[in-house]
Amino acid sequence: MLIEIFSTFLKLGLFAFGGPAAHIAMMENEFVHDKGWLSQEEFLSLLGFTNLIPGPNSTEMAMLIGQKRAGKKGLLVAGFAFILPAMILVMFIGFLYQRYHELDQIQTIFNTMQPVVMAIILSALVKMLSSQIKDINKVVIFILALIAAWFKMNELLVLLSAGLLYYLSTKIKKDNLFVIEPLSLMSLFFIFFKIGLILFGSGYVLFAFVQAEFVNSLGLLSNSQIVDAILVGEITPGPVLTTATFIGYQFHGILGGLVASLGIFLPSFLLVLLLGSIFERLQSIKWFSTILSGVAMGSLALMAMVLVNIGMTSLTSGLSIAIFVITSIGLIKYKKSPFLFICLTLVLSLFLI
Repeated sequence: MLIEIFSTFLKLGLFAFGGPAAHIAMMENEFVHDKGWLSQEEFLSLLGFTNLIPGPNSTEMAMLIGQKRAGKKGLLVAGFAFILPAMILVMFIGFLYQRYHELDQIQTIFNTMQPVVMAIILSALVKMLSSQIKDINKVVIFILALIAAWFKMNELLVLLSAGLLYYLSTKIKKDNLFVIEPLSLMSLFFIFFKIGLILFGSGYVLFAFVQAEFVNSLGLLSNSQIVDAILVGEITPGPVLTTATFIGYQFHGILGGLVASLGIFLPSFLLVLLLGSIFERLQSIKWFSTILSGVAMGSLALMAMVLVNIGMTSLTSGLSIAIFVITSIGLIKYKKSPFLFICLTLVLSLFLI
C-alpha cells in the first residue's frame, strides 16, 4: 500500500503544473474518480480543513489523503513523494540559473501549459460543484465567496466567513545572479521554518513573506531576484513553496536547497501529524462539519478566482484559447485523464521553444 501511495504522489508531483488550485483539481480526479479512495464529501472536507491551518494547501492535502489511506506512514510517504520531484527539478534549474541566468525557454513551456492547467481546474470545479448544487445555501455561499475574492478580500477571511455563514444558514433553516552574502544554514532553516509556520492560504502568499525577509529585512536579495525565484516556483510542477529550495540553493548549493526545503515544509508535516487525528474526531461534531462545508464552498470560490485570474493573463492567443477549449471538452465531456493533456501540451511546447 505504501508503494502505491509513493508512486501515485510521485506521479502527481511530477506532473502537477499550475499551482495549488491545479494540484487540488488533479488530486480530486485521481482519488475521487479514478481510484475511489475518497468520496466527494470526504475530499471537500479535507480541502476545507487544509485551508484552516498554516502551510501549503496542496501538500497538506497530499499528507491527509496519505494518512487516511495508511495512517502516519502514509502521511509521511505521500508528503515526501509529492514534494520530491519539484525539489530536485528546482535545484537543477537553480544550478542552470547560476550559470546562464536565463529562464526564457522554460517560460515558453510554462506559457503553453497554462491553458491545460485552466481546463484541469475548470473540470474539477464542475465536478465538485455539481455534487453541492442541490443545497441552495451552499450555492449562495459560493457566489458570495466568489464576489468577496473578486474584490480582493483576504483569503482566510473569505474561508472563515463562508464557514460561519453556512453554519448560521443551517441553524436558521433548522432553527540576475544572486549576490551571495553570509547567511548560515541555521539562519536559512529558521527563516523558512518561521514562514512555513505562519503561512495561511495559498502558497502564493509565500512571496510576500520572502520579500519581507530577504529584501526588506536582510537586504540579501533584490526584487528582481525574488521575481526570478517566484518564476521558478511557478513553472515547475509540484508545490509552489519549492521557491524556497531555489533560494536556498543560491546561498549554499544543494545543501542550502535541502535545508530551505526542510524548513518550509517541516511545519506542515508536524501540523498535519498533530491535527490530522483531531480532525477525524471533530468531523463527527455537527457544528464543526457544518462550518467545514461552508469553508469548502469558500475554497471552491477561491479556486474559481484563480481560474479567472489565470485566464485574464494566459488566454491571449488563438493557440492558447484552442488548447483550453479542447482540453476542457476532453476532461469534462469525455472524462479523459489530465495527464494525457499535460504530456501532449508539454511535447507541443518543446516544438515552440
